[in-house]
Amino acid sequence: MSIPLSPRQLAFSLGHAVSFAREDFLSGPSNAAALKLIERWPDWPDKVIVLVGPEGSGKSHLAAIWAEMSGARFLAARALTDADPLRVLATGALVVEDLAPENLDERALFHLLNLAREEGAFMLVTARSTPAGWPAAIRDLTSRLRALLAVKLDAPDDALLRALIVKLAADRQLTIDETLLNYLVTRIERSFAAARVAVAELDAEAMRQKRPITRALASELWREGRA
Repeated sequence: MSIPLSPRQLAFSLGHAVSFAREDFLSGPSNAAALKLIERWPDWPDKVIVLVGPEGSGKSHLAAIWAEMSGARFLAARALTDADPLRVLATGALVVEDLAPENLDERALFHLLNLAREEGAFMLVTARSTPAGWPAAIRDLTSRLRALLAVKLDAPDDALLRALIVKLAADRQLTIDETLLNYLVTRIERSFAAARVAVAELDAEAMRQKRPITRALASELWREGRA
């Protein structure tokens, strides 16, 4: 029998669990504004907030923190078409995840935004780009998107990237020494997604070769100009 995970703990492909609890959120200059806004709820400047950032930047983690505080339900943007707006807004708080212009059901979103306003419900939307710049056939939706308050999550600085790599390794019960950490920070792309991929590849290669995770192993993976 499988045991369902809570929104605070998600299972990934290699079987380990990643905590989405507040105490496990790594804060830094790149996400400070977004974290501050989440933590000041319900004293928000608007009922609908959009978290904008690249894949792996912490949007879902912040959404999980807010859902724990607010009792919000989760709705994948791709499920907007079939969603019952009254039901998904029943708790007065809703997370809409991964909203994007290429899979946008304009009518469904427009109706949901209008109903949220009427009901006084809070909505937290996650997206990879700012909705204000999205084209929309429904003119009133265009104005709604332009009016949404968007908070951006930027690329991590050195300190946050280092902390993230250490945490990702710890999630897999791995230990990364200072030499390896310094090497990774200078070799991988400065992004949350790249850090996750790097740690996952190191873990997989170490298991494949039955070797410890070291700088030597990393240099084999990232040699010949690989980023």
